[in-house]
Amino acid sequence: MRNLGALPRRLYDWVLHWSDTPYAMAALIALAFSEASFFPIPPDVLLIAMCLKLPRRGLYYAAVCTVASVVGGLFGYYIGAGLWTGLDQFFYAYIPGFSPQRFADVQGLYKEWGVAIVFTAGFTPIPYKIFTITSGVMDLPLLPFLGASAIGRGGRFFLVAGLIALFGEPIREFIDRYFNLLALLFTVLLVGGVAALKWLI
Repeated sequence: MRNLGALPRRLYDWVLHWSDTPYAMAALIALAFSEASFFPIPPDVLLIAMCLKLPRRGLYYAAVCTVASVVGGLFGYYIGAGLWTGLDQFFYAYIPGFSPQRFADVQGLYKEWGVAIVFTAGFTPIPYKIFTITSGVMDLPLLPFLGASAIGRGGRFFLVAGLIALFGEPIREFIDRYFNLLALLFTVLLVGGVAALKWLI
């Protein structure tokens, strides 16, 4: 996806090359798990390539990707809950997307929105890993965290796989160019609707 342009191209290509190997499924699982806690490349990159090769297995790939990502998010949660004090400087220095200011901003979002922000991070291009770790730091209740993660991550991955199953190769450029924008727009409308409902009540 185009938001990867600022990331090292070599790393992006390395992730993508797994789709042409017998280890594509194992690579998808490892990528979805690690991206939820520390890896910079989102699993959509590999998921799209695999779905284009075997569109009929796309929903299966999306399901596997979702489960691996949620389990990876749980790992991130436990980093935040038990290890953050010792690892925070490492993340700030070496993991893309982390900074003291951004982490403080995310904590502020948690105080305002609670578990809804986990869904937002799971569905949109916002770095999910920041929110899984912050969930642990903020001691967010585990079951709501897992539920929001599953809905957000599953919604994103199944939407990608579903579009490819319906439209095939022609949809690839559309996903590459507009998917993140549409995901953000959908989430803004959803959050705006929830906020309006609270105001009306």
